[in-house]
Amino acid sequence: MDDIDEKIIKMTQNGIPLKKSPFADIASELGISEQEIIERLKKMQEEEIIRRFGASIGHRDIGIVANAMCVWNVPDERTEEVGTTMAGFSEVTHCYERPRAPGWNYNLFAMVHSYTKEDCEEVAARISERTGVKDYKLLYSDREFKKTGVRL
Repeated sequence: MDDIDEKIIKMTQNGIPLKKSPFADIASELGISEQEIIERLKKMQEEEIIRRFGASIGHRDIGIVANAMCVWNVPDERTEEVGTTMAGFSEVTHCYERPRAPGWNYNLFAMVHSYTKEDCEEVAARISERTGVKDYKLLYSDREFKKTGVRL
């Protein structure tokens, strides 16, 4: 990673403009082409300097206000299979396996975002039906404290 790579990371980590040429201003400021920026970002991903380059939508800003962490008690031998199925639902944005804790039998966690609590419950019911896992709870978010990625 060189100085230009570091500048590209710093100039993109808070977002890029939603336009046809999102890297034009950055390219102009750095004195390189937009194509070079894209190539450098790809190379940094390949070298695992950056894990991914993605979009994040402020879901509350667009009316998606029902957010439920669905916690599931999945047999240990089925976590890979069930987790993959859960992660395949478009309404699920995060899906994690966690260790069980004393008094807490849940080991798979799937975050569901929707417009209403009823929608979240319907998604959880569909997941339950598809996976055969019946022991689950929905934990709803009251408010969001922070939503930022790692910064350079």
